[in-house]
Amino acid sequence: MRQKGRQRVASPWAVLVLALVMGIDGCAVGPNFKSPQARVQPSWTGLSPEAASQPSAATSQPAEVLRWWEVFHDPVLTDLVEQALQSNLNVQLAEARLRQSRAARGVIVGGLFPTVTASSAYQREHIAGASTQNLYQAGLDAAWELDVFGGIRRNVESANANIEAAQASLRDTQVSLMAEVALDYFQLRGFQQEIVIALDNLKSQQHTADITRQRLAAGFVSALDVANAEAEVATTQSQIPLLQSGAQQSIYALSVLLSRPPDDLLSELSPTGPLPSTPAKIPVGLPSDLLRRRPDIRQAEALLHAATAQIGVATAELFPQFSLTGSVGWQSNSLQDWFNGSSRSWAFGPSMSWPFFQGGSLISNIRVQEALRDQAFLTYHQTVLTALQEVENSLIAFSKEQERRKALSDAVVANRKAEDVSMQLYLEGETDFLNVLNAQRSLYASEDALVQSQLSVATNLVALYKALGGGWEDQTPQIPTDSWVHQDVTAQPSSK
Repeated sequence: MRQKGRQRVASPWAVLVLALVMGIDGCAVGPNFKSPQARVQPSWTGLSPEAASQPSAATSQPAEVLRWWEVFHDPVLTDLVEQALQSNLNVQLAEARLRQSRAARGVIVGGLFPTVTASSAYQREHIAGASTQNLYQAGLDAAWELDVFGGIRRNVESANANIEAAQASLRDTQVSLMAEVALDYFQLRGFQQEIVIALDNLKSQQHTADITRQRLAAGFVSALDVANAEAEVATTQSQIPLLQSGAQQSIYALSVLLSRPPDDLLSELSPTGPLPSTPAKIPVGLPSDLLRRRPDIRQAEALLHAATAQIGVATAELFPQFSLTGSVGWQSNSLQDWFNGSSRSWAFGPSMSWPFFQGGSLISNIRVQEALRDQAFLTYHQTVLTALQEVENSLIAFSKEQERRKALSDAVVANRKAEDVSMQLYLEGETDFLNVLNAQRSLYASEDALVQSQLSVATNLVALYKALGGGWEDQTPQIPTDSWVHQDVTAQPSSK
């Protein structure tokens, strides 16, 4: 009889231990996640033999793009980039979203632990025909949902993936910011160089106009030459304010990127500076490297992971939910007897709920989550294809613009010679003034086009660095994890 009594006492504890083991180490329903396999080409098409002959060329060597802006050897650009990373509002917004994701995970993880609620009350009541009395109450209520089928653990897994996505989004914001700062800075220097060329040509055209006036006074030419020369001077003068406006607007854009008032950098950046030169070699690595380096691809993969885990969360709703509940309380009409043993009450026991019929809503919710997973899967592959296209576009643009820059450089040399010859022939009376005007116009146009081509080479290189995901270090996200939270979770699109 004693043995049977001991069995009856031990049995509830055995059930409790078994339930705890099932809740902590039980299987997690739903599909497990594995990184999707994206198909990429073995090498970049833009790495053509013709490109290798350019002054600066892209190579298939491992990409060195962590601090790509330093390859331009421009301390002003480096300072602007570093300031922007510290103060830009979009970066701060992305950081706040990362903090939100981490805090949201904490909310979800709390569901894995017991909840305990304390309560107390005092009530003075009078019942008709009876005396007035006091009522003192206090108690503790506890509940613990046992995650037998892994719904909460899948939710934690999804929250972990959302943190990874938020981290990748922050990196993507930083990559875009650094590229935008460099592009605006190069635009500023491009405008300043165009202003220099315009002023040099204006000076030359004014000198030519003075010569035509002297020759008119001497009776060697007609007033038509003077009018043409003065018209050319006025045309060049009309272009300078537009260039000055563009330069100032570039400074405004840079100031806002640094979260400063638009005119805050005027005194610092208004002095004319040169366009930075491009490095001799630009290592771009292999296409397969892009899958780990591009933050937007990392973000798309993390969102796919999160969507996959949500299928498990929805699937767990099909199964029973087991909980352990308990309470202890004290109730008395006298404050002195409140915590006496006779005033105490308690309750303890397991509970189970099973929504076995919900009109098909639970199954429909699983299908919703599967459709969201499929959308994330397709978005991931679209992101990969877009990234590959951006690199190829930047490579071909960078390569061909260098060919154009070389041709324009030759054209400037030829046009300078043509201007000198035409002016000499004009002074000797062997050609008319129209040839001088044409030579000056051609020289101005080719010099201006050369500056724009130099700007395009630099901006195409920035676009290439951005497309390669340059500007951040590939580090394993530091996400708090627990051994009892299932992490190895494959996402494949639904076959339905």
